[in-house]
Amino acid sequence: MNHLDKKRVAKNFSSAAKDYEGHAVLQKLVTERLLSRLVLIKLDPKWVVDAGSGIGFSARALRKKYRAARVLQVDLSREMLACSRHKTRQWFSKQYYACADAERLPVSSGAIDLVFSSMMLQWCNDPERVFAETKRVLRPAGLYLFATLGPETLRELRESWAGVDDGEHVHPFVDMHIFGDALVRTGMEGVVMETEKITLTYPDSVRLMHDLKTLGANNALFSRRKSLTGRGRMQRMTEAYEKFRANGLLPATYEIIYGHAWAPLHAHMKPAAPTVFVPVDALTRQHRK
Repeated sequence: MNHLDKKRVAKNFSSAAKDYEGHAVLQKLVTERLLSRLVLIKLDPKWVVDAGSGIGFSARALRKKYRAARVLQVDLSREMLACSRHKTRQWFSKQYYACADAERLPVSSGAIDLVFSSMMLQWCNDPERVFAETKRVLRPAGLYLFATLGPETLRELRESWAGVDDGEHVHPFVDMHIFGDALVRTGMEGVVMETEKITLTYPDSVRLMHDLKTLGANNALFSRRKSLTGRGRMQRMTEAYEKFRANGLLPATYEIIYGHAWAPLHAHMKPAAPTVFVPVDALTRQHRK
């Protein structure tokens, strides 16, 4: 479990909403790769939830792919939802909006065919509660497809700050196997997990920090330092980061976790035993008669 200040998370993303799209290179890439996994799955959803929809580029892609579907965008930030609504403003739109927490979805049980979530789960305090809520709202054999950040994310920044002080400057991220085990405990079936690493490069660490702030991804831990970071401490972190420089640029590593699982056909089914981790190419599923 994380120890995030949800009000701070919402405030950070609301402040970032206007400039978010111009800086969301990684977020768009991960969303596109997550959407591509749906090509391997035969679905005809009537209702889709985009959990952590942000400014809505995944929701718009889902609406384009599933023409008959209604897409409910759920996000903590009203400003993010407002930006999304502005981009999709039209009569008789099948896009819907709810400012809410994925740990407490404002959706009736068994009403949703697909829950899609890209780069949201790391902003939740209790991923297992998110999984339980997802299972609750899914119809039998409904699909949950998600991407989130793993523990290798921003390791260079974390290590650079560790040489300056003992504060928590970078969020802790959960290992893939912990997510998989939690999905099984909630009763989801056919759990498939995979990871990949993506490296972004920057001319200096100040540009990286600016990007994180512009994206609303700055520190929201309750344990964060509440006072401003002093110039001296920032300078020491910047100097420590220099040891990672290669080919004139500084790397920022992101570990991306992709996963999917299915709601059981029968609500009373007991959770399966251990999680099985297989390549994500095995996304196709034989529907039982």
